[in-house]
Amino acid sequence: MKKFFALLLALCMIFALAACGSSAPAAPAATEAPAAEEPAENAESTGWAPDGPVNVIVAYKAGSGTDNTARVLAQFAEKYVGQTLVIDNVEGGSGSIGWSKLADADPDGLTLGFINLPNFSSSIVNEMGTYTTASFAPICNHVNETSIVIVRADDDRFPDIDTLVAYAKEHDGELKASTNGPQASNHIGAQAFANSAGFTYIDIPQGGTADQLLSLQNKEADFSVVKVADIAGHIDVTYRILAVFNDERLAELPDVPTLGEKGFYEGWLGSSRLIAAPAGVSDEVIAFYEAAFKAAMEDPDYLAAAEQAGITTLYMDAAATAAVVEQQQAFAEGLTDEFWGA
Repeated sequence: MKKFFALLLALCMIFALAACGSSAPAAPAATEAPAAEEPAENAESTGWAPDGPVNVIVAYKAGSGTDNTARVLAQFAEKYVGQTLVIDNVEGGSGSIGWSKLADADPDGLTLGFINLPNFSSSIVNEMGTYTTASFAPICNHVNETSIVIVRADDDRFPDIDTLVAYAKEHDGELKASTNGPQASNHIGAQAFANSAGFTYIDIPQGGTADQLLSLQNKEADFSVVKVADIAGHIDVTYRILAVFNDERLAELPDVPTLGEKGFYEGWLGSSRLIAAPAGVSDEVIAFYEAAFKAAMEDPDYLAAAEQAGITTLYMDAAATAAVVEQQQAFAEGLTDEFWGA
């Protein structure tokens, strides 16, 4: 089993440069979006710019963690793109329906989409769509997020991670965990946690993180693994965080232990969200959006909004992002039946 944890850690540590976390999570304040303007030097240097609104596919429902982070970025990226960025929520199939739509879109630079790792990789392994990694052209990475173990804030059974594990061992196979889909990121997190703590549980898969959290709220599940930004504004009100998947305690959660310090899963685990276009777009299109989103992610107003929303921004250019996609694909393909308890 240690070999599987070693593989999991090795392939996830590519994100650890930004795994130190962000400041106190809170719902983003209402901010007037900057007016779209011509993308100045960017279009001149790349030789291309969009000539109309840009459709941005989010493969999860409105209000999900991916949707929230996408909207914060889009709000400030419009002035660098020079056009309106229209968020298009295409939910279903643990993200595969939205990614199928993105793969089938015209490669004209007017359709982009957010891809979630490792969910995207797992969807390919499980043949949930007809696309492959070659169906997309990565543009840049936007976010990397640390996984956390949570329960309902009003669940007095589990005031801390030790009581949850003790109960889970005593009632092995009885606790239920809501996840964001079979072998998706939060299912991987729940499985890694359970494997390291030595218990089994019943998986309650949902179509995405928003439904996963609703399942926990409705008491259909006992615990969940999500990411910090997924519950921004709801910590200690709706949910209690019991532990984090990180080498060190997160700066914004100094009182929450890491799983490692409790003798369970060691190291960082989480997911990333990247921006991609359909395969076949020109190098000029990729270069344009690389520069535009990099500028947006360095914008002080964006950084302030991202900090308030609990978003851990990690920009990577197209080449680095493409390498991460391939590494995560290898990781997903390497998760054997033994990891899943089969």
